[in-house]
Amino acid sequence: MPRSVNSVAKRARRKKVLKQAKGYFGRRKNVWTVAKNAVDKAMLYAYRDRKTKKRNFRSLWIMRINAGARTHGMSYSQFIGKVKGAGIELNRKVLADLAMNHPDAFEAIVKKVK
Repeated sequence: MPRSVNSVAKRARRKKVLKQAKGYFGRRKNVWTVAKNAVDKAMLYAYRDRKTKKRNFRSLWIMRINAGARTHGMSYSQFIGKVKGAGIELNRKVLADLAMNHPDAFEAIVKKVK
């Protein structure tokens, strides 16, 4: 009896990977072996960088809060310590937005914690 090969599923798998490689340069977009490696690497980068993005944004928020706090004569660590001590439950994202876009509201928070 001849060997049965599921070519339909094989083709579907390859089409799925080649569709993911759409927009890549050169043979990465249309040669199966090259595209498969490129897509696998891209997926690894995407997984890794979803975590890194959170890290980068937290770092950005801290820089913005620090800049806002220093204009009022406080360091970042002093400011955050006093915010926690005063029981103000605003996270770093909101504090950074206030420091950047609403300096008067941020100043009110600084005056409250001083």
